Amino acid sequence: MVLSYLWIGFFLITFVIACSRLIMGDAMIFKVLIDGVFESAKTGVELSLGLIGIMSLFLGFMSVGERAGAINFLSRIVGPFLQKLFPEVPRNHPAMGHMMMNFSANLLGLDNAATPFGLKAMQSLQELNEKKDTASNAQIMFMVLHASGLVIIPVSIIAMRVSVHSKNATEVFIPCVIGTFAATMVAMSITALKQKFSRSQWATIALFGGSISILLGFFAWFMRHMLSSSGAVTFSNVVSNGLIFLIFVVFILGGLYKRINIFEAFVEGAKQGFEVAVRIIPYLVGMLVAIGLLRNSGAFDYAMNGLRWFFTMLGMNTDFVPAIPTALMKPFSGNGARGLMVEAMNQYGPDSFVGRLVCVIQGSADTTFYIVAVYFGSVGIKNTRYAVPAALLADLAGIITAIIVTYNWPWS
Repeated sequence: MVLSYLWIGFFLITFVIACSRLIMGDAMIFKVLIDGVFESAKTGVELSLGLIGIMSLFLGFMSVGERAGAINFLSRIVGPFLQKLFPEVPRNHPAMGHMMMNFSANLLGLDNAATPFGLKAMQSLQELNEKKDTASNAQIMFMVLHASGLVIIPVSIIAMRVSVHSKNATEVFIPCVIGTFAATMVAMSITALKQKFSRSQWATIALFGGSISILLGFFAWFMRHMLSSSGAVTFSNVVSNGLIFLIFVVFILGGLYKRINIFEAFVEGAKQGFEVAVRIIPYLVGMLVAIGLLRNSGAFDYAMNGLRWFFTMLGMNTDFVPAIPTALMKPFSGNGARGLMVEAMNQYGPDSFVGRLVCVIQGSADTTFYIVAVYFGSVGIKNTRYAVPAALLADLAGIITAIIVTYNWPWS
């Protein structure tokens, strides 16, 4: 519903601006807009079809990993940690297993698998909820962690970068991980404060967050102080691409160990890649058309100039301003944010500062309002308490981190 209102708003704003420009003597404005509509529709279809190969590749390997037991393996690793975050949930309750499977699927970028597990987890948690129309502590913690969107491999973002001909599509891999990790830690910490965690629970969060922060901090320090500029770029590329390839190899080895039909599993997963690419065509076309209208009418220029003036008055560098629309759209609509991301990459280039930043922002935040509507709506919860503010603050943390990291990352 929110996306519908935004889409209608884009058209109405464009119409008002176009009429004002026509009155001021711009007789060609409507021709420019219609030509832009046709071009945007064509671009949306071409991009979606271009995703088929890369999405099929990644989802094929993810299917191999899933059948090889990667989700169960990750679940066993995060199980003791989750027990501290959800003290109200009995150790052997089905909700714990569903949550572990949901988080593990999210880490692997398996959206199709993560959503069913997530809905099952919310339904299981509802069984423990004494106030059926009000979100419990466990349900809020689960929702905000899910909404923080911690993912090891940002598959769809890499695929989009490939489709718009990026010279190094995977270079945003580690920056996305850093951004989404920051969002996850903020989501976890805010919720822990509201739920008045004990010292032992805070110690668990500190151990988890501190360990990963030290690892990421050492990685950033090593590249910045121990390597030359060209060496840092090379090292970053080797790590980004090497980790992705390593995951593929580990999945294959796991499949061999489990004695599954690896190629059959790959093909089954790859079929989903085709389905996903085709499924997003209407959404991408619709958003690109609306965004193209705003851009061609001059509305985007007015908005960007206003934001640029505001941040200049604050004494800030304004290179990040063109990426702000993607950041603002992300909590409302993943497809809308994807459309803005593609528009920015087409306009500025996928390997430009803005092109990289919109990708990192896309990977550092999630569709908070959609997740709240689907997950809480599935069990009839009306009072979500502080879930939405906590998730939005996590999104903000991820976006700010994305901007800082993109400014300081040794890009090729």
